[in-house]
Amino acid sequence: MPPRPAGSRPTLSLVAKTAGTSVPTVSKVLRGGTDVSAETRAKVMEAVQAVGYTRRAGAKGEKGRDESGLSQVLDLVVTHFEGSWANLLIAGVGREAAAAGLDVVLTLAQPHGDWVSRLLRRRTIGVIGTLVDPASQQFGALFAAGVPVVLIDPMSTPPSGVASVGVANWEGGRMAAEHLLSLGHERMGVVAGHARHLFSRARVDGFRAAADTMTAGSATVSVAHGAWNRAKAVTATHALLDGDPGITGIFACADSMALGVYDALAARGLRIPEDISVIGFDDLPEAQYITPGLTTVRQPSTELGAAAVKLLIDLARSEDGGARSPARMELATELVVRASTGPVTATAPAPR
Repeated sequence: MPPRPAGSRPTLSLVAKTAGTSVPTVSKVLRGGTDVSAETRAKVMEAVQAVGYTRRAGAKGEKGRDESGLSQVLDLVVTHFEGSWANLLIAGVGREAAAAGLDVVLTLAQPHGDWVSRLLRRRTIGVIGTLVDPASQQFGALFAAGVPVVLIDPMSTPPSGVASVGVANWEGGRMAAEHLLSLGHERMGVVAGHARHLFSRARVDGFRAAADTMTAGSATVSVAHGAWNRAKAVTATHALLDGDPGITGIFACADSMALGVYDALAARGLRIPEDISVIGFDDLPEAQYITPGLTTVRQPSTELGAAAVKLLIDLARSEDGGARSPARMELATELVVRASTGPVTATAPAPR
C-alpha cells in the first residue's frame, strides 16, 4: 500500500492507487455502479479497507426522499433470516420504521454476493446490520461511501465512530452463573457460540467472573462451542460431560443451543433439573414451550430493533451527516426463572 503522510486523511486518489485503478472507477464502486467488473470492484473494496477511507459527510441525492430531505427507506442487512431471535428483531425494526413513516428493505448479506452495490444504488436513510461482521469488505464499502450504519451486537469490533446497539451480555452471563451458584452448583459447563464473536465471549467472561468471585476460585467452568446451532450444541454438551461427568449445571449462550443441551441430556438418560440444571440466553418463545420450561436470561430482542431504528434516524438527520462518534447503546438483560434449574443433588450424574 502506498505510504501517506502522518495525520493525513485517506483520499480517493490513494484508494485508486492502492487498487491499481482510476478515481472515477473508485467513485463508481462507492455509488454501486453496474459498469465495473467484479474483479475491479473487489480490488477497490479491498483498497478502501486497507487505507481506511471514509467519505466526508455531505449532501446525498434527492431521489426517494421526502419533503424533509430524509429518505423514505432504511436497509436491514442480516446474514440469515431463520430463527425466532431474528424474527423478533425484524419485528422491532419494522414496527419502529413504520411509526416513523419508513419502509424497510430486507437484505441477505451473502459473503461473496453483490448486495452492497445494490444497496449503494438505493437512496436509503442508512443501514441497520445485525448478525454481521463489520470487518467484512462489504461493510467497509458502506462506511467508505458515507452511508449511516447502526450495528446490532456486531460479531467483531466495529470501526471507530460506527454506532452500535446491544444488550448487557457480560451482565447476562454473570446473572446466569449467580443463579446456578445460588442453587449449589459449582461444577458447571458452558455451551458458547463462536469463540470469535464478541457477544459470545462477553457472556462466557461474565459467567466465569461470577464463578471465580463468588466461590474464591473453587468453582470449575468448562467451555465447549456450539456455533449457535442446535445440532452442534448436542455435540458440545457431550464433549462437556465426557470431559467432566460431575457437571451439574450448564449455561447455553443461546436458547437455540439450550434445545441441543436438552437433546444431549435426554440421550444420556439425564433428567432436567434433577440431574443437571440448564439455563439459556434470549428468552425466545421456545423457552416457554419446551418441557421443563427453560430458565433463561432475557434479552429485549424486539426493543433492540426499535432502538437501532431510532438511532439510525438520529444519525441521518444530524447536521454532520452522521459523522459524529456515537456511543454504544446497551439494553438491560434480566433473569427469567422457570423449571429447568433446581438445587444441586448429592449424587453427581453418572457418565454415559
